[in-house]
Amino acid sequence: MREVLQIRYSEIYLKGLNRPYFLRMLVERIKQAMQSLNARVWMSDARVYVSDASDVNEAIRRLTKVFGVHSVSRAVEMNKADFLAVRDAAVALMQGVDGSFKVQARRSDKRFPLDSPAINADIGGYVLTKLPHLTVDVKAPKTVLSVEIRDNVYLYTQPIPGVGGMPVGTNGRATLLLSGGIDSPVAGWMVAKRGVSMNAVHFLSPPYTSERAKDKVIKLAELISESMCGLRLHLIPFTDIQMQIHEKCHPDYTTIIMRRFMMRIAARIAHLEHAQALVTGESIGQVASQTMHALQCTDMVSEMPVFRPLIGFDKQEIITVAERIGTFETSSLPYEDCCTVFTPRHPATKPKLDIVLAGEAKLEMDALIEAALAGDEIVTL
Repeated sequence: MREVLQIRYSEIYLKGLNRPYFLRMLVERIKQAMQSLNARVWMSDARVYVSDASDVNEAIRRLTKVFGVHSVSRAVEMNKADFLAVRDAAVALMQGVDGSFKVQARRSDKRFPLDSPAINADIGGYVLTKLPHLTVDVKAPKTVLSVEIRDNVYLYTQPIPGVGGMPVGTNGRATLLLSGGIDSPVAGWMVAKRGVSMNAVHFLSPPYTSERAKDKVIKLAELISESMCGLRLHLIPFTDIQMQIHEKCHPDYTTIIMRRFMMRIAARIAHLEHAQALVTGESIGQVASQTMHALQCTDMVSEMPVFRPLIGFDKQEIITVAERIGTFETSSLPYEDCCTVFTPRHPATKPKLDIVLAGEAKLEMDALIEAALAGDEIVTL
C-alpha cells in the first residue's frame, strides 16, 4: 500500500485515432511540472499517476494548473488480490469523516470477481460496521468514497479540480500582446488552455513608464507561464515610436496608429518564434480603440490571424476569470503601461483609413520598427 496522486483527464477522451498523441503530450507536461520535485510520473489504464514527490502539496498545486488535467486525487494504491486489506484501507480513509457517504466503484478490470454494485455494497457495509456513526445517502452524500479497480485498487475521497483544456503544444503556437492590464493575461491563458503554446510581447515607454510597471508585466507573465509550461517574454522599447506618432500624426488617430505599429512588431516576433497567430485581450466597445471600425483598421496590418477570446465578454466577466487564475491582483497594481501614454482627448472610434495612411506616411516606419526590435529584451520564465 502506498499513496499516489491519481490524475484524470476529460476532453482527450473525445479524440479518435490521435488520442495517444494527446496523452503523450499530457504526460510530458506533467513531467515538466514535476521536474524539480523529483517525482515519478507514469500512465496506466487511462490514468496518469505521480508518486514520490518531495512536496506532495506543491505537486498537487502544480498539477491542478496543467492544461489537460481535469482533476487530481490523493489516492491509496493497493494490490487487488487482497480485498480484505482494501476494506480496511477504506475504513482508515473514512476515519474522521462524519455525516452521510456512499461508495462509488469503477471496475475497469472486468476479470475482477465483484462487479461495481457488489463492490459498493461490500465496502459500504464494512465501513458502516466499523464506523456506525456514518449514514448512507446514495443521492446526495456528504462524502463519496471512490474505489477504482484497475491494474491495482485505488481509493480516494476528495478529487481536486484542475483547469481542464488540452495539453500545451498540441494546437500550434501564438504570440500574445501582453499589457499590464486585466484583459490580456486572461486572453493568453484562455488560448493556451486550448493547447496553444505561447510567447508574449510587451511594449515599454521609459521614462513615461517605470521599472515597477516593467516588473508588474514580468510578474503577470510569470503567473500565466505556469500553466503554459514556460513563456518567453519580449520587452520592446516603444518610446521613440510613440513620440514620433504624437508629433507628426492627427491627434485623434495616435492610438490607432500606435496599435498598428504594435501589431506589425508583434507579427515580426511571431515569425521569429514560429508562431501562427497573434492574441490580444480586446473586447468589442470596451474602449475607443476596440470598436468594430478600429479593430478592422488595426487588423489590416497583420498577415496572420488575430485571436480575441474575450471579444464578447464584459468587464466583470473578464475580472471573474482573472480572479480565478490569479492575475487580477497584479493587474490591478497602479503602474501605467505604454497604452496610457499620450492618450488623445478625443480618440477616433470610426477611423478613416486615408487619415491613418497619411499619418503613417510621415513616419519612417521601417527604421522605427527595426530600432525597436534591436532593443528587444527577452525574459524566459
